[in-house]
Amino acid sequence: MPIEILVDADACPVKEEIYRVGARYGLAVFVVANSPIRVPGDPSITRIVVGAGSDAADDWIAGRARPGAIVVTSDIPLASRCLKAGAQALAATGRPFTEASIGMALANRDLMDHLRATGEATGGPKPFGPRDRSNFLGALDNAVVRLKRAGLG
Repeated sequence: MPIEILVDADACPVKEEIYRVGARYGLAVFVVANSPIRVPGDPSITRIVVGAGSDAADDWIAGRARPGAIVVTSDIPLASRCLKAGAQALAATGRPFTEASIGMALANRDLMDHLRATGEATGGPKPFGPRDRSNFLGALDNAVVRLKRAGLG
């Protein structure tokens, strides 16, 4: 089964990096968003525009997630769904979501949601920077190499 990269694209800051890695390894890349976004005219890159529902992109990605798929998302519940389907999941910062870490990530997300709902100032995520971009490139490359060594793709 070929390796695919599934991108939760609406707020993804590393799309160009994904396109480069996909081209280097000859991988299919699916860019999934709620509204049309610009993608390169490369036949290995497919733009998927889903309905306007809040979980439409997540549902499409989770439905396609499987062993051999790499999902790029900062959405922790989506990452959890994809891990359960056997896919690998990476945040745009390069942080991999794993079976060992996803429970804590979900609990922390729920805690932060609760604090925001009660009026606590939580500060939000730190700004995305060049180091995050570099970490992501390394993590995506490593994920592809691991899958190829495992006989996928």
